[in-house]
Amino acid sequence: MTFRVDLNCDLGEAFTHSGSRIERKIIPYITSVNVACGFHAGNPTTMVETVNLAKKNGVAVGAHPGFPDPTGFGRRQMDLSAAEVSNLMIYQVGALASLAQASGTNLQHVKPHGALYNGANASENIAVGIISAMKQLNQNLILFTMAGSKMAQRAINSGIRIAQEVFADRAYDPDGHLSPRGNRGAVIRNPKIVSERAIKMVRERSVFALNGSSLKFPKVDTVCLHSDTPNAPGIVKAVREAFQKEGIDTAPVGAFV
Repeated sequence: MTFRVDLNCDLGEAFTHSGSRIERKIIPYITSVNVACGFHAGNPTTMVETVNLAKKNGVAVGAHPGFPDPTGFGRRQMDLSAAEVSNLMIYQVGALASLAQASGTNLQHVKPHGALYNGANASENIAVGIISAMKQLNQNLILFTMAGSKMAQRAINSGIRIAQEVFADRAYDPDGHLSPRGNRGAVIRNPKIVSERAIKMVRERSVFALNGSSLKFPKVDTVCLHSDTPNAPGIVKAVREAFQKEGIDTAPVGAFV
């Protein structure tokens, strides 16, 4: 059986001109990049730098919109109406789409960031706002959603093209949600362990939760690795090489979902 998967990473998350140091180390090993759009992190310069690096390396570009909360890095929930969520999504995706077009490329996907992403499974306003935004944006855009989540099913029911995502460098609680970063073991730093988890996720569509129970995913289209995990470049490189060794093909998710 042939396995094919996308490998994505959140990048462009500096607040000032960074010279794209972390981006230069990671982008050669991924197939899709989620570019911060200026609300939780990033600015026009970092957005363009990241887009250009992705284009140079044949990596598909996606928007990574978040809550307007740079102090909390977009990881704190905000009480917004569905219309407010929709507007902030459209604003950020539109900004990146324009910058990408000026650089000679188009967006492949949209992946909400942090609390906006996780909140879609618990907040009616966030879920409705995200779906509204996706329906008003380019209909070819793919929405990244947590594999097997309520948001994934809701987006499917709304006719939105989605990619179901898993997280190889983050631990899961038994209920299928990511364990909060403050919990012991929530962030996985060992490249070998992350690679083994990524392979199991793709081949078996499963992962062990923190309590040892087994979680199953209905589908795995894309595997996420985080650029702010310690030794992130080494982890990303290890996962990509592990996929190659195991005969798992990698490609931008737009090529197969």
